[in-house]
Amino acid sequence: MIRTPLITVMVQAVRKAGRALARDFGEVEQLQVSMKGPGDFVSAADRKSEETLHAELLRVRPTYSFLMEESGAVEGADTSNVWVVDPLDGTTNFLHGIPIFSISLALVRNGVPVAGVIFNPVMDELYVAEAGQGAYLNDRRLRVAGRKKLADSVVCCGLPHMGRGDHAKFNRELEKVQGQVSGLRRTGSAAIDLAWVASGRFDAFWERDLSAWDMAAGIVMVREAGGIVTDLSDGDKMLDKGSVIAGNEIIRSDLMRLLKSA
Repeated sequence: MIRTPLITVMVQAVRKAGRALARDFGEVEQLQVSMKGPGDFVSAADRKSEETLHAELLRVRPTYSFLMEESGAVEGADTSNVWVVDPLDGTTNFLHGIPIFSISLALVRNGVPVAGVIFNPVMDELYVAEAGQGAYLNDRRLRVAGRKKLADSVVCCGLPHMGRGDHAKFNRELEKVQGQVSGLRRTGSAAIDLAWVASGRFDAFWERDLSAWDMAAGIVMVREAGGIVTDLSDGDKMLDKGSVIAGNEIIRSDLMRLLKSA
């Protein structure tokens, strides 16, 4: 596990917010049977998580700026260091009692993600990465999967749903990819998708129409695990363009080729 002052600060913040989310998740499972449903409750849990993260990080780094899913941009005295915060990535999963969701926290320095923490409090999986320090799941060093053929690979993607994304474009891409891979998956949390690429559970991942807080931490994670992360134009503007593709060098390149052919 990385034990630098920066990662220590980040881990303390996500663990504190994660304890409350884990308790709230237990309540959501009970609310599934109610007529009203858990929607309002989950919105409150999301806001509470963000407030906890903001307060904890502000206390230890009072000059840093913030970019948060719920509250937007909050400029501090130091605009070169920005905390990028997703207090509950995988809200729909949380809402339905599916235990695949996370808190995603990154530090972006001069536009480049330099540290990331992704925490699933229900599974007690804590992913951490810092530039030059490697990537870890709890105390285990992470490496991306070493497979060299798409036919042997499990690839994850983000499915555009009601009111989101270009469905026709995705369907063309899906048609190209699904016949070339061993399996396709969709978890509902881009942060976890990238963490699972870093850990070798998935061989590759692609998605469009993401926000910076969905992927900033995961970008550091994959890179520090030896993987390649680009946008879907093969560039380095993931946070600006809102698209991402990640994997080892060979699989990412082959998947990119398929997507371009669509």
